[in-house]
Amino acid sequence: MNENREKDEPYTTATDHGGEPYVVDIETQTVGNTEFRRTLWTGKHLQLTVMSIDVGDDVGLEVHEENDQFLRVERGTGRTEMGPAEDDLPFVRDVKDDDVILVPAGTWHNVINTGDEPLKLYALYGPPDHEPGTEHPTHEDAEKDPAED
Repeated sequence: MNENREKDEPYTTATDHGGEPYVVDIETQTVGNTEFRRTLWTGKHLQLTVMSIDVGDDVGLEVHEENDQFLRVERGTGRTEMGPAEDDLPFVRDVKDDDVILVPAGTWHNVINTGDEPLKLYALYGPPDHEPGTEHPTHEDAEKDPAED
């Protein structure tokens, strides 16, 4: 079997396969992930992370000036908020399984878990936003990471 293929295999804690060809069963990896954030793949122009947002928690209000972002909800329910400023988030939508959230560069945004189970999602950043191999077991770990400032 190809060592860069996780398709049809059980959830794995393997980390960043950066820059190498890679195939992954993204639903299995996203739903099986229990860490707040785990980077699966970092290339020159794109990055893939999986996230597990605890009940009542959120991704964290943020803006990526140079990054467009794609997020897909695999399991759970939540709410996304977006807008031009930290205190101006007029775009508010409920999200659920199979929904996609597209965030243009320079847009303030957040995703809040409004459900009764962890919100499981994956995110694609272009260009990459996190250091290759980033792992944050909890939201608090992400906030303490100096590389996230």
